[in-house]
Amino acid sequence: MRTLVKYFLNGLLTILPIVLAVYIIYKIFGFLDSILGNLLRNVLEEDYIPGIGIVTTIIIITVLGWMSTQYISSRIFKLIDRILERTPLVKTVYTVIKETIHSLLGEKKSFSTVVLIEYPELDMKSIGFVTTDQVGSLGQELNGHVAVYIPQTFQIAGFTFLVPKERVKILDVKPEEAMKFLLSGGVATK
Repeated sequence: MRTLVKYFLNGLLTILPIVLAVYIIYKIFGFLDSILGNLLRNVLEEDYIPGIGIVTTIIIITVLGWMSTQYISSRIFKLIDRILERTPLVKTVYTVIKETIHSLLGEKKSFSTVVLIEYPELDMKSIGFVTTDQVGSLGQELNGHVAVYIPQTFQIAGFTFLVPKERVKILDVKPEEAMKFLLSGGVATK
């Protein structure tokens, strides 16, 4: 009986990560394909090919990226940007989304510096990511502090702490490795 349980657990450990990874990729593919795929499915009807929504989305985003570098169309994008940044209620949502995307994909990438924060009074340490070292605009008492984001295990959510620079130790760890370690609760260490 123990042998059967052992084989069952080995099978579970082998197949479950594969099934979950395939399922998540399938769901992401379905979501990305549905962005324009649902519209194209109605237009093309029987000629619809799964994945054409993703390809169309990538082409449109690339064309919009090219247009944003051209003189006339870039001015239109800048006008839309200014309108969104000045519209009450919309400006809060828009600027948070814009700054987050720019920090993740832009030239100045956040989450590229892995740090260790020590809590000596609790004899504990935490790993996080410096998101900005410019927090002085929030108040004079925050000069000399950095914003450190600490993700929660098994979630996308997390905490942002404002920590004195001298209490932050930069680690020589790849951001991907640190994120994998944190999001897995320390289980994934390789």
